[in-house]
Amino acid sequence: MRKGFERMIMAASDLKDLSVAVLTGGWSDEREISISSGESCAAALKEAGFTKVDMLDIAEEGFVGKLTAGGYDVAFVALHGPYGEDGCIQGLLEILHMPYTFSGVLASAVGTEKEVAKGVYRAAGIPTPEGIVLDKYAVPSEEGLDDIVAELGLPLFVKPAANGSSYGVTKVTGRDQLKDAIIAAHTGDTRVLIEQCIDGIEITVPVIGNSDPEALPIIEINTGAEFYDLKVKYEPSELHHVIPARMSEETYKQASKYAVAAHKALGCKGCSRSDFIVTADGVPVILETNTIPGMTSTSLLPDSARHAGISFPELCTRFIELALEESA
Repeated sequence: MRKGFERMIMAASDLKDLSVAVLTGGWSDEREISISSGESCAAALKEAGFTKVDMLDIAEEGFVGKLTAGGYDVAFVALHGPYGEDGCIQGLLEILHMPYTFSGVLASAVGTEKEVAKGVYRAAGIPTPEGIVLDKYAVPSEEGLDDIVAELGLPLFVKPAANGSSYGVTKVTGRDQLKDAIIAAHTGDTRVLIEQCIDGIEITVPVIGNSDPEALPIIEINTGAEFYDLKVKYEPSELHHVIPARMSEETYKQASKYAVAAHKALGCKGCSRSDFIVTADGVPVILETNTIPGMTSTSLLPDSARHAGISFPELCTRFIELALEESA
């Protein structure tokens, strides 16, 4: 990976005169995480040699005016959750004809909608858990709850259908927990995904690139918790990340192949990070794809890149290059 990366990356000096708007903040539950990502990326870009790097909070009054008047050459999207990762900000940037990092409108929207993404995975031949979606704040009757358990079994995961970072996610181990879990998930979205719980090892596979993407080293996630929840996600990475993941060579290659296939099938650009459970018989089962992975000091994708010998300033520079390549 490192050799190919060096062939593709431009010298930082060739990019130093570009004006970069780092878009951060917003209104979602992940606002503070987005700000942390934005601060980390802005610092990395400056270290890489970019001389004009401004952070813009999309929730601040006058944001659009600042963005259009700033003379920016490219937007670095460091947003997570609704309005930033779901195609909304990407649509605005398309209207402004401003190059931007990461996926476009359609891939962002599809990647955010978990059940829609699952359909894309299945069409691409990537195993994914069975699940059902409840629409418009629906809470099933007692009989309906029984039907869900009969169809999907226990345990189950209940989560917002289009939210991120484990907000509103509950692992349900008993029928009596299901209704409260659905109500909790509805605080994050009008629609709720109820999904089979797959037992196994949790891994994540970062992918970098546009038309010819490559997988970075796979990370095995050891939490000691029921799942990779918010508390665990933002603890020091060395407590929970095992790089490279411990699995057979065959399973490792298959997980990388599936992550690249998911990136392509969804139409992702720049980067993505797909989460899997590896079953006892070595099958990687995809859970979801993050189209704008976290970019803080404890985040998974930067941690994987470091293991591949790619510094964070190099990584952020590459994302700018891929944005310009896509807009050319």
